[in-house]
This record gives sequence, structure tokens and C-alpha cells, in this order.
Amino acid sequence: MFLINALASALLLTLALSDLRRRRLPNASVAAFAALYLAHAWLGAENSTGFEHHLATGALALVLSALLFRFGWLGGGDAKLFAAVFLWSGPAHASTVFFIVSFLGLLLALAQLALRRVPSAAAIDPDRGWLAPARGVPYGVALAAGGIAAIWLPPAIGHAPVLGHAAWSLLIHARLT
Repeated sequence: MFLINALASALLLTLALSDLRRRRLPNASVAAFAALYLAHAWLGAENSTGFEHHLATGALALVLSALLFRFGWLGGGDAKLFAAVFLWSGPAHASTVFFIVSFLGLLLALAQLALRRVPSAAAIDPDRGWLAPARGVPYGVALAAGGIAAIWLPPAIGHAPVLGHAAWSLLIHARLT
């Protein structure tokens, strides 16, 4: 299992670098990352219900990311990687992974906005550089970070979602009092 997780993490790092450098996420690499989940589930003896939940989460993520792609808010490679990352996360860790991806995507977008304001960075060449604003936000980097989190998060316990909702209600109640 460790070897599969390490390979998947290394693959995500290469995808993040590819997105930074060329704003391209090769289909073969994204497909290999998704296939590593299948090996992970098979070797980890994931039960059929858990496997189906992971597949459903990945399929829902693919539909959502396809809509984002359709409206021009996300690149095609990003949409496929989005689905593969959420295939790994499953429903138990989907909200955590979504938070990580969203937060890091926001940080990348803010870094690009800051680079626009720096005269020396814009004067060199606005189309060059890993975070050049003219090249778009490299969401593959944020997706890779979320994917690494999904890989290494501990397996969900059967009652984890219920306990998670109970913890949120306790936090909200404590905050309101």
C-alpha cells in the first residue's frame, strides 16, 4: 500500500510541475493516477460498498468539473484531475480535500494578482514565469496538494461522517453561547 501511495504522490508532484511549467496535465498521467486508486482499492481489500462510494464521488466530481470546464472556469486537464482526486478521497474526505484545493487555488490566484502589481515582474515579460497572470491559474497545483492529502488521510471509520456532523454542531453551539 505504501508503494502505491508513494507512486501516486510522486505522480501528483510531476503533474503539479507540469501545470506550473506548461499549464498542461497529460491525460496519461491523470489516467495513471486514477488507475493507482483502483490498485489501491483492490490490494487494500476495499469492500464493494466503499469502492462504489469512491466511484460515485469521482463520477459526481467529473460532472461538476465538466460543468466548470464548459463555462470556461477550469481547464480540461484540471477537470479530469479533479475527478481523479475525488475518486481517491471518497465521500468521507471529500469536504476536507475540497477545502484544501479551494484554499490553495485561492492562494495561487492571490499570488497572481500580487504579481500583476509588482512593476519589476510585469516589466520582464507578463507571459513568462510559473505564476504569470496571462497564463491562467495553475489549479493543477492545488488539485495535486488535495490529492496528496486524499492519499495519505487515514481510512474513514464507518461512523466518521456522523461523528463529523456531531462535532460541527457542538462547535457551532459552543460558538453561539
